[in-house]
Amino acid sequence: MSRSFLIGLFVLLSAWISMPFVDAQPPATVGLSPDKPAEGPYVEVGGQFMVPYTQRIPGTNVDFEMIPVPGGSFLFGAAEDDPEKQEDEGPQVKLDVSPMWVAKTEISWAEYKEYMKLYSIFKEFEAAGKRQVTAENMADAITAPTELYDPSFTYENGEEPQQPAVTMTQYAAQQYTKWLSLLTGQQYRLPTEAEWEYACRGGTTTRYHWGDSADDIGQYAWYFDNADEGLPHVGTKAPNPFGLHDMHGSVAEWTVNQYTPDGHAGLAKLVAEKGSLNATEAVVWPTESSPCVVRGGSWEMDADDLRASVRLGSDDELWKEYDPNFPLSPWWFTSDPARGVGFRLFRSYDALPAEQITKFWEPSAPNTINEVETRVLSGRGGYGLVDAELVDAIRKAGN
Repeated sequence: MSRSFLIGLFVLLSAWISMPFVDAQPPATVGLSPDKPAEGPYVEVGGQFMVPYTQRIPGTNVDFEMIPVPGGSFLFGAAEDDPEKQEDEGPQVKLDVSPMWVAKTEISWAEYKEYMKLYSIFKEFEAAGKRQVTAENMADAITAPTELYDPSFTYENGEEPQQPAVTMTQYAAQQYTKWLSLLTGQQYRLPTEAEWEYACRGGTTTRYHWGDSADDIGQYAWYFDNADEGLPHVGTKAPNPFGLHDMHGSVAEWTVNQYTPDGHAGLAKLVAEKGSLNATEAVVWPTESSPCVVRGGSWEMDADDLRASVRLGSDDELWKEYDPNFPLSPWWFTSDPARGVGFRLFRSYDALPAEQITKFWEPSAPNTINEVETRVLSGRGGYGLVDAELVDAIRKAGN
């Protein structure tokens, strides 16, 4: 690819939000049943029943499970009388929430490594002149994370298939969800901060989904007191009332939100003006790559840092302190607490329109866009197409 062509592709980034590149579709049959299940969780919507389902990543033997979560309304943020409440955890805002499916566990290494493989595959296609990315098909292209400069850091606490994947940036997590969506035909994405908290609380109003006291935390969460046991496997603690595991502890989870030091003041003002607001729209889209919001706390943190309302802002300068690249990698972190950061998949019952889902999949921060552009232009990154032919193309290439 020529430098001028690649520059032209990046010019298109600013226009992607308005491109109709993913048609909004009616709810797919995956995860829906016409009959009420005899047992297990379900959500009745429009005469149908949202049910748990298992999705296999096409071309692999790797599966993940999605759990139906009912819609409703809730108070977003910490209660005023919470003695541990921090300045950025309020004010409480009442938000509406639409039905959705949420991954039973966080993304595991088994899942994430399938995405990681794409970097070398895309490079092979590029070198062979196959499956070329053009201005016409750029909407179906993603980047894949570059190979780890020092795997010993990322994998120091393990890389077993059922351990949660860690140290990826918000941008890398977004691109993962776009890859998986285009590959499966389902709209997977990161959650908004409000959606994440609703899913975490599981219909409760307490500091943790099991209550206000941390006394029972050992039943539900991996946290600092377990740190000497190493990075845990996903799904090995008891679930919350929605059937979701590891919402507290294990690894902190990415949302799409920019971190706001004044907490939810902006949302409170918006709700006061509009009268109501859906959690899917309760987003402060990033204008900088950091700080952005991760939620739930990690296995390396104390119990108080795992409360449902706790917000952690990312820090590129600190979290990429040992990154030898220039510019710094848009895909990877190198420094703690990033070894305690991962993510979880969400999927709306009603498919989001193209303009909206694009925001969940693509970077909005100019510096992130610039970092990706620079890496691609210098040959230390690249794009690849994700479509119905990708799996066969990989198989034919012998990967």
